[in-house]
Amino acid sequence: MNILIDDRQDKINSENLKELVERVIQTVLEIEEVVDNVEVSVSFVDNEEIQKLNKYYRGIDSPTDVLSFPLVEFEEIYSDIEEEEEIEKVHPIGDIVISLEKAMEQSLEYGHSFEREVAYLTAHSMLHLLGYDHETEEDKKIMRQKEEEVMAKLNIGR
Repeated sequence: MNILIDDRQDKINSENLKELVERVIQTVLEIEEVVDNVEVSVSFVDNEEIQKLNKYYRGIDSPTDVLSFPLVEFEEIYSDIEEEEEIEKVHPIGDIVISLEKAMEQSLEYGHSFEREVAYLTAHSMLHLLGYDHETEEDKKIMRQKEEEVMAKLNIGR
């Protein structure tokens, strides 16, 4: 597993988040039984930058907490990974962009720790990279159960 973390903001101290984000990503991959040779890029940004990205990519002119950018349909790459000659290659699966500023706001609003919020947003985004969504009530229920499973396995409560 290769995780690239880029801190592109200066409003929130992120020095203790790298290990947490890596643990969350690893846990999601373990739960989903994904082989270890994937690459994920994680960027920490502020509300201003995520608002620009949200407007450009989703047409929504407001800051959001996290954006997921899958590089491929995960099912396609995963079937390739299972073939013997592909096992040693590293397969980039996507990018995660987290507004640490928004994560801090939400942690205060929801009454839990900043670290818990970042962990949850990372799990949520990883599940998107792996093909999960929350467009229908059934999909939302499945995704929420997966998120809670990750948080429980990491022993990160509300």
